[in-house]
Amino acid sequence: MRSEEIYFMQASYLIVGGSSDIALILAQRLIDEGHSVTLLARDEARCSSLADQGAHVVQGDALDAEVVLKAVVLAKENGGGSLSGVAHLVGSLLIRPPHAVKLDAFNEVIHTNLSSAFLTLSIACKTMLRSGGGRLVFTSSVAATLGLVNHEAIAAAKGGIESMVRTAASTYSQRGIRVNAVAPGLTETRLAEHILKSDAMKEAAVGKIPLKRINQPEEIASTMHWLLCHAPDNLTGQVFHLDGGMSKMLG
Repeated sequence: MRSEEIYFMQASYLIVGGSSDIALILAQRLIDEGHSVTLLARDEARCSSLADQGAHVVQGDALDAEVVLKAVVLAKENGGGSLSGVAHLVGSLLIRPPHAVKLDAFNEVIHTNLSSAFLTLSIACKTMLRSGGGRLVFTSSVAATLGLVNHEAIAAAKGGIESMVRTAASTYSQRGIRVNAVAPGLTETRLAEHILKSDAMKEAAVGKIPLKRINQPEEIASTMHWLLCHAPDNLTGQVFHLDGGMSKMLG
């Protein structure tokens, strides 16, 4: 299936990291449009309402190649032999200065964010190459662009994702596969709870954002949905900065 045909027919999508707050919103939008949705999720219980609506849930770790392959194959079967798009929403956050971070902790951030993204890219592209193309969307962070205090580990991981996205977009540009990313700033999700747990911390974070507000998860999900379903076919290798202007302007 050619990527431009995605707009005009029911499609099949895979969301890796399917139990995250943003993933649940994205999945609901896809289901509401009549698409087939497969979720690879560690927390299967959080996906129960989507499963009740017909979503297919694969429980497991996004760093397990067998689990990722199982999810990709299932999504392809649910799409009648083609996989239209994949969103990667696996992530972790470590905010600590390098002298207080052990190598094992740094490597865990790299593996959770970057290695899982590469595994998804690798396995999904094998399937998409056989079926005529598709779209992949990955999740970066404002920390990949802007030097933020104590964000070295996550900056390294997300910076790697952005470089991977640009390179993969080039590699598969003639094969019908489009690869893009979103790079949110601070977003009101479970992952950011510890940053937003006090009014003082929240006020300090908002003070750095030119728009003076925190992202809502619906905004990130909406952009990922557009990239998967409605973006023009000539859009690839791009990083969409959803950070309230933080990476481009002074607050």
